[in-house]
Amino acid sequence: MGKKLLTIILCIVCVGCLGLSWRYIKKSGIMKKYPDAVYLTTDEKNMRPIYRQLTTKEKSVYTALYRGISEKKEKIPLPYEVDGKTYSRIYCILEKQESEFYYLDSVYYTAQKVREAKIAYRDMTRPHQKEQDLEGALEAFMSDVDDLTNDESKARYINDFIVRKCSYITGDDSEFASTIYGCLVRGEANCEGYAKAFNYLAAKLGLESVVITGTTDKGENHAWNQVNIDGEWYNIDVTWADTDKVGEMRQMYFLCSDVEFSKTHYADDSLFTPFPCVSNKWNYYVKNGLYADSYEKAEEIVRRELSKGNGTIEIRFANSDVYVDFREHFITEENVFKVLDETGYEYGNEVTFSLKENEQELCLTMLFTE
Repeated sequence: MGKKLLTIILCIVCVGCLGLSWRYIKKSGIMKKYPDAVYLTTDEKNMRPIYRQLTTKEKSVYTALYRGISEKKEKIPLPYEVDGKTYSRIYCILEKQESEFYYLDSVYYTAQKVREAKIAYRDMTRPHQKEQDLEGALEAFMSDVDDLTNDESKARYINDFIVRKCSYITGDDSEFASTIYGCLVRGEANCEGYAKAFNYLAAKLGLESVVITGTTDKGENHAWNQVNIDGEWYNIDVTWADTDKVGEMRQMYFLCSDVEFSKTHYADDSLFTPFPCVSNKWNYYVKNGLYADSYEKAEEIVRRELSKGNGTIEIRFANSDVYVDFREHFITEENVFKVLDETGYEYGNEVTFSLKENEQELCLTMLFTE
């Protein structure tokens, strides 16, 4: 009798333990069915150069996040369990590169191990209206793209459109300052908002582009872009192109090689490897014949532009020696006025000459006004 009672008690205990174990297993998600690994389509992949740098496993996690966030899911099961460091890296890449996700919050959740992503979204009012506003901004952008014949003209159109559309604000002065909504709809953004807007519009025109984060030569956090033009990568900084003055735009940060750009921009490579930018073919100054590698070339540029009646002449110099030589002989020694007379530049009784210098960027702008 005692043995039977003991057996019954043990059975009850075992059943109870099994019940507790099953509840634990269900709660922990051990038996939960997770999705199979899937990947972006060929067309999607072709427009996402950073995605192509990821491992196969990382690509499947990226894709799961991309699909889930597109549907605004708050919990997204991942095809693999990943450590927190890997998850954070993938999420941060996606948050910067998928510019259309303006509704993501600026914070994100992580843990030591992540099998189900928890996503934080902005607490937005009138979300459907915001979507319509963004569609309207995109429609305005796309209304003048039919005459864009090559990659450089597309990059130029995007750059100029954003500069005309947006005003720079510092930090997080606006809820959407770091998003395409802030830049393209509200017309105010910080550098991240500018860079994401360029990224977003570039994709609409079929250009490969990435958002680069890093610091400036002054140690300030900054964001800009790299864009693929005719198979070669270039740096571009739309934020620094914007002077916030009507009709005025800086050209020195448009389609630059690393040689020029690295003087003031230091890219962060902790999330992915930025692309080497070695060509200057489509640089603004090279393309427009405003790049001088000698004193003689600089004077030739001035004579040519004055002969055409241009009162504003901007030149970029190949190195500091040429820059200093030109400034000393042409400006300080006032040879500029001799050239002014010899070229027959049309002006009244008086002409005022003024100079804007950016020695760090080796750029010099001459202005002739009556």
